[in-house]
Amino acid sequence: MKISFSSILLCVPMILCSISCKKDHATPAPPARTIQFQLYTTHDFSDAGDEKIDFTMIIHAGSTDLWDSQLPPMKVKDIPGLANKLVVEKQVPGNNTGKLLVGFLYTIEGVGQSWNLDTAQAGENFKVIAYDFN
Repeated sequence: MKISFSSILLCVPMILCSISCKKDHATPAPPARTIQFQLYTTHDFSDAGDEKIDFTMIIHAGSTDLWDSQLPPMKVKDIPGLANKLVVEKQVPGNNTGKLLVGFLYTIEGVGQSWNLDTAQAGENFKVIAYDFN
């Protein structure tokens, strides 16, 4: 059996091409996690007077504060209704993939502090925190 020089010349480029075409199979980045905060009321607070209320939106991972943001102070009677709800979307800092504590903290001047908290489970890429303040 004779191997011709021309058949060797044909095989070498095919081998080199197959070696050079290997792709790097890097793992894709996980999708961005987003928390959507919604604040509204279905209660009529028009008789609440001028009581001030401060809302803070939070995202915590265990005992680590990932993000918080305070809304401008408002009067309880000025909390928007469902049709005009406040909506804030925030991507989770560092795209933390673990279980998160998310929600609202609030302080009513002269009354005290309270909260409305929920969890975003590990792997949950979009979470809506809809808070109907009553």
